[in-house]
Amino acid sequence: MFRSAFAAVVLAGACTVVIGAPARATPAPGLAPHRAVYDLQLKDASERSGIAGMYGRMVYEFNGSPCEGYTVSFRFVTQVDTGEETRLTDQQTTTYEDLKSGSFRFLTRSFTDEKLDKEVRGSAHENKGGVSVDLSAPEKRQVELAESRFPTEHMIEVIERARKGDRFFESRIFDGSDSGDKTLITTTVVGRKEMPEAGDPDADRAGSFSAQAFWPVSIAYYDDVSSGGDALPVYRMSFKLYENGITRDLTMDYGEFVISGKLAKLEMFKQEECR
Repeated sequence: MFRSAFAAVVLAGACTVVIGAPARATPAPGLAPHRAVYDLQLKDASERSGIAGMYGRMVYEFNGSPCEGYTVSFRFVTQVDTGEETRLTDQQTTTYEDLKSGSFRFLTRSFTDEKLDKEVRGSAHENKGGVSVDLSAPEKRQVELAESRFPTEHMIEVIERARKGDRFFESRIFDGSDSGDKTLITTTVVGRKEMPEAGDPDADRAGSFSAQAFWPVSIAYYDDVSSGGDALPVYRMSFKLYENGITRDLTMDYGEFVISGKLAKLEMFKQEECR
């Protein structure tokens, strides 16, 4: 996404490009278990989107440890006004990721007006040649994909590269999204670390982190060209990232419309200790 624009950013800092997952990411110390609640609002929409208004809430819950594995519970609820009708959309995702064994389980249910539209369920594990996926829904089948990172492993990679000062890099990821049968290519741009501006309401809701430095990060997601994708992005996300993995001030760009996510509540969980 916006590769010409990315080039301008890259000129301002170091450029490192890596496709795939040549080395396993090492667990980042202090990756914080937490629950973050974001208020969602329509930021922009084209006439082609058919969206007159949108608002909602997103809840992201992250827990676990490098030894026991990481769990994510994610819920994304929006009310969409098309000008002629109003629809309620609800996406619920739960995942478990074990960095030690290179395994990943995922379940996503999508609802419209409280009726189930789609369920995607399966598991994946890393092997010498790539990633093997076993799907049980929407239908049972097996898929062999290219070497990829799973979501938490990818977040760890972003933090590690930000610490090193890498400003631009690419990775292939598998997160079980869509139908759970393909990988995505990500291009990540990391800005220089900065402090929050005075009076930033989104920072104030970050509690003890409100006065801490963060990296501005932008990640674009593309269909993997090896799976028949093209140069157009599926979507792009930008956010402010803390060293412990907490994010705020989200912008989600889907091309025809853009959603902003402001931190409404942040709850920290007790860090699990490795035994």
